[in-house]
Parts: sequence; structure tokens; C-alpha cells
Amino acid sequence: MPKMKTNRGAAKRFRVTGKGQVKRAQSHRRHILTKKSTKRKRHLRSDIQRIHKVDVPSVKSMLPYA
Repeated sequence: MPKMKTNRGAAKRFRVTGKGQVKRAQSHRRHILTKKSTKRKRHLRSDIQRIHKVDVPSVKSMLPYA
């Protein structure tokens, strides 16, 4: 049986924790940062572990070896 392919777009966006939860980074941190407050940018740094529970199986299927 051949190896399964990882969806590379999903691999760049999601990470799986040790407990098997999926976490992602927040958006709006790439450009146009001058108009955003320091507090807002600081809070956008942190990762989120809240991926909607409906979406978790599809994300895990895109990351078969994670």
C-alpha cells in the first residue's frame, strides 16, 4: 500500500498537540500592521486551540502522520 500524502497547505496552517488537539495561529498578522494597536497585535500572536469540532476530523484527515 502506498504512503498517504499530507496536504501541504494544512501542514503549514495547523499543528497537532501532544494530546491530539489541533491548534492554529490567528489571522490578521501579516501586513497593514501600522493601524493596529500594540495590544491587538500582541493578542494575535498566541495560538488558538479552538478549531470547531465539526472541522477537526477533516483537518486530521489532511494530516495523516501528525
